[in-house]
Amino acid sequence: MRSILVALLTFVMSAGAHAQQTITVGIVPQFQVKKLHSIWRPILHTLEQETGYTFELQGSPDIPTYEKEFMAGQFDLAYMNPYHYLVAEEIYTPMVRDVGRQLFGIVVVAKDSPYQSLADLDGKRIALPAPNALGASLMTRAAMTNDYKIDYSTQYVKTHSSVYLNVALGKAEAGGGVQKTLSRQPENIRNRLRVLYSTEKVSPHPIVVKKTLPPEVAQRIKEALLAMAKTPRGAKLLSKVPFKQLGEAVPADYEPLRGMHLENFFHKGD
Repeated sequence: MRSILVALLTFVMSAGAHAQQTITVGIVPQFQVKKLHSIWRPILHTLEQETGYTFELQGSPDIPTYEKEFMAGQFDLAYMNPYHYLVAEEIYTPMVRDVGRQLFGIVVVAKDSPYQSLADLDGKRIALPAPNALGASLMTRAAMTNDYKIDYSTQYVKTHSSVYLNVALGKAEAGGGVQKTLSRQPENIRNRLRVLYSTEKVSPHPIVVKKTLPPEVAQRIKEALLAMAKTPRGAKLLSKVPFKQLGEAVPADYEPLRGMHLENFFHKGD
């Protein structure tokens, strides 16, 4: 009887510890707050059911604010672009990522333009969504500067859609984006563009965990995420992030980014 009571007490204490654990979560603000919450809140609710922890989504109004917050270590769990992870690798370690696809940037030009190589863009105006957009800005700028050694002016237009529109209308000679956003453009815009260049491919956005979080807590969250991805409902929720196929992530996945010397292009803000 005593052993049963001890076991029951241990279970109750363990469950209580899980319930009291609050995990702060930061998500790179790729979308408006309402859409971001509609994507992530169901995922976090499922994690709460599976782990017993409470997940507190801390919305950042914009990417510069988000960068300051994760560099200050404000999140226990965060979804960020791969270069953000390298910038904050002393604070976070990758937990899971999409293992079903890779990330790369593209440079588009007008379909009827004479440009056939990045070298032809020397002295031209390049539309980009934001300074620290990994595929669309950092990786394309690294290719133009480091590999092709051309001079160019940058015009930041806030969104991928604005990049494509500016190029289609002739307001910029070329623009940086990613294949996924180009594919989602209206047909009348997409048909006026062609891909001039594609960057090297790298592992996509990871979910990272703060190194100071207890290992058993991090492991429990990781196992819950991987288990969620194996269920039809969980896979559907994760596909909205988007994760095509969720798998384990390790620091070595992001080593290729170091050779691109993106630190020369990363905007650290004020």
